Amino acid sequence: MALAAGDKAPDFDLPAVQGKERSRFRLADLRGKKLAVVTFHPLDWTPTCEAQVPLLNKMRDQFAACDAQLVDISVDSIESHIAWQENEIGAIEFPLCSDFYPHGDVTKQFGILREGPPVPGISERAAFVVDREGIIRFAKVYVIGKLPDLAALLEETRKISRQ
Repeated sequence: MALAAGDKAPDFDLPAVQGKERSRFRLADLRGKKLAVVTFHPLDWTPTCEAQVPLLNKMRDQFAACDAQLVDISVDSIESHIAWQENEIGAIEFPLCSDFYPHGDVTKQFGILREGPPVPGISERAAFVVDREGIIRFAKVYVIGKLPDLAALLEETRKISRQ
């Protein structure tokens, strides 16, 4: 079952790529400083994900204006994320994290690793807004094949940032 508003967000430390720069993303590094908008996309190289991630990239300054850090996670490898940016979606200027090994560990902690169709072992399409104390204030699992309403996610982030 997916984590919900009011739950403590799992701390995680994942390899990431931002543009061409490899790094690590640690949720705990934001504690006391910023909101975290943690999105999950099921798989690189799929049409809906190829719309979602670049759209989030275009909106990153709007999220930053809410004192929020965007971060996106999938079970794909860092090498896949790099190739995807170079060949399909362009440079993403926020952390694109890999939950590849151990496979889906963070995704499982958020309760959104798919066990069944269409493809087991990938994440649900989901978004979580985590406050400065590490508590989830917004959580939504979206229809896997549809582009989420990212404007509504931004509005929820704005509301939380004013609290």
